Amino acid sequence: MPISTAAQSRIPIPGIAILALSLAAFGSGLSLRVTDAQLPQLAAQFGTTLAGASYVITSFSVAYGISQLFFGPVGDRFGKYLVIAWACMGCAATALLCAIAPGYAFLLLARLLAGATAAALIPLSMAWIGDVIPYEERQPVLARFLIGQIMGLSTGVFIGGLAADYFSWRVPFFGISAAFVLIGILLLRMNRQLPMEARKAHRTSGPALQRMLEEFAQVVSQPWARWVLLTVFLEGAFLYGAFAFIATHVHLVHGVPLSTAGSLVMLFGFGGLLFAFCSRWLVKGLGETGLTACGGAVAALALLAIGLAPHWSWAVPGCFCTGLGFYMLHNTLQTNATQMAPERRGAAVAAFASCFFLGQSLGVGLGGVLATTFGTHGVIVTGAFGLILVSSNFSTLLYRRKKKTAAQ
Repeated sequence: MPISTAAQSRIPIPGIAILALSLAAFGSGLSLRVTDAQLPQLAAQFGTTLAGASYVITSFSVAYGISQLFFGPVGDRFGKYLVIAWACMGCAATALLCAIAPGYAFLLLARLLAGATAAALIPLSMAWIGDVIPYEERQPVLARFLIGQIMGLSTGVFIGGLAADYFSWRVPFFGISAAFVLIGILLLRMNRQLPMEARKAHRTSGPALQRMLEEFAQVVSQPWARWVLLTVFLEGAFLYGAFAFIATHVHLVHGVPLSTAGSLVMLFGFGGLLFAFCSRWLVKGLGETGLTACGGAVAALALLAIGLAPHWSWAVPGCFCTGLGFYMLHNTLQTNATQMAPERRGAAVAAFASCFFLGQSLGVGLGGVLATTFGTHGVIVTGAFGLILVSSNFSTLLYRRKKKTAAQ
């Protein structure tokens, strides 16, 4: 069972335990975004279109999203921290398969498996943090944990672009595989040092599939949970449907080398880092409703600047502000996800992450079609308008919910 708030405050959690999870999140982000800046090279090498090449992203995202539904209950059953550690070992194996893929069909299959193994890392880490950290302290802790994911997403685009210009697209996958082996070893050692309460598994009886369906049914039966899940699905579709084509847009429209385009997209991560370091003050000053409204507006305006700018230099502040605005919005959604079904936190956060990545897969897939037909600027502008609508709607819903709760 999830740990009560009273028990959470008494559990001594080593600081390195969160750091180790952040490293796993780094590997997950790296694996997800490493192919973004490689799309033109992959399209040329395998004789396909930009939309066809984008399947290396959508296959990962689809498998990542669907597999959440499996790993949530598994984490509750066997212990979240332990499952995360072994999932890292699985990620090492699937990254190696990507590196040695003899053809495009095999690469797509390997990316599908990579998404499935990476699915355990971030949502189970968030659920574990939700189990051991009291709610009033949770948002800044989640923000610090997400530094790993933020840097992984940005570094993945940069390394992918570097490999596309100067090396083979295979090179980054060898490095990702080796990194996951080291991270997995660290997590396994850390798991043995955690207090028993932080390693506790939720032992249940009955068929596994039936338990899984019952847990997710309990989550989606709650109206607020449905709003959170729908919002994060649309956020993933609009934001990452645009984000996945920023490096390609700067390369094709402004003639910037892929390695340079990838380094520009790294600024997305620095914007996220600014939020992570300032999260305690931003949460206190703006509140959850302010973070969602302002975050969506900042990210949307930044995407518009990238998509419509006459010169590539606009992408410098654009990528930075997109990252800042996105994490203002997304971190608030994550915090709500950890509390929307406390008695089934593993399943709840898994459903949240599943919706987020299924939204990404839809967004990138549609973005590939739009890019082929209307150009990459059309994809980015569409993402901007969609994101502002999603964030403003959720901010309004959150305000009404808090007002209703205060009145009770």
